Amino acid sequence: MPRLDIKKTYKLFIGGKFPRTESGRSYPIKDEKGGVVANLCLASRKDFRNAVVVARKAQAGWANMTAYNRGQILYRLAEMLETRRDAFTAEMQVLGLSKQQAKKEVDTSIDRLVYYAGWCDKYSALFSAVNPTATAHFNFSVHEPTGVVAAILPEESPLLGLISTLAPIIAGGNSVIVLASQMKAISAVSFGEVIQNSDVPSGVVNILTGEGQELLPHMASHLDVNALVIARSGVDLKELMVASENVKRLIHWSAISTEQDPYKILDTQEVKTTWHPVQESASSGGGY
Repeated sequence: MPRLDIKKTYKLFIGGKFPRTESGRSYPIKDEKGGVVANLCLASRKDFRNAVVVARKAQAGWANMTAYNRGQILYRLAEMLETRRDAFTAEMQVLGLSKQQAKKEVDTSIDRLVYYAGWCDKYSALFSAVNPTATAHFNFSVHEPTGVVAAILPEESPLLGLISTLAPIIAGGNSVIVLASQMKAISAVSFGEVIQNSDVPSGVVNILTGEGQELLPHMASHLDVNALVIARSGVDLKELMVASENVKRLIHWSAISTEQDPYKILDTQEVKTTWHPVQESASSGGGY
């Protein structure tokens, strides 16, 4: 008798672990011929709330790391993804990408991690400023992470959409909860295995799978989410703003799969301005 083909059920990635959805729901992922290749968890509102709790707990420690250390950790993610190039390429071919498309997706994802790893300890020096004043004060503007960021990923990009969204967010010291592509999320959840085995602290990156229509209103209205990144087309931003009961940043990134830009790091940063009085030199009778 032919053996039974067991289809893998990909779990969520929350707090550095792979829990099943508390709702017990799942949905099938099919290939181009209509055959079921895997099952994904259908995340619920409770799953998202759990992810926000662990993301908030992890954010301060991640932000307090040196920028150089964060860059090292992002570079380590690139190294680990490089060693799994063939596995991710094969996985995306199952999802309908050609071998050439899948290779390009993986290679660009690796390069993008290296790109943002290099910016971790440079963007602050580039974008911070010493501002002119009319009084005897120094005035400094520096960037600090917004906090907990929720993001919805593009549908068409299994892996690159994930990397292009989360890399600039975590490079700036934020923690993130991403909602992966609904029908091509296998690679995103597999990347959770890379994160789990890396130096990224538990809870900094959390990956959910499921329906955008179900989870987006909760992302917009959750009072402990500081920013919402929309990297998916067809989302009604006005409706999301109406659904929100608190003030949070709403960021819309288009063409996410082909863009890399240090200004994306600034989108989830807050500007802190500090005043300091100028100390006059007693020996010189004035000056700085």
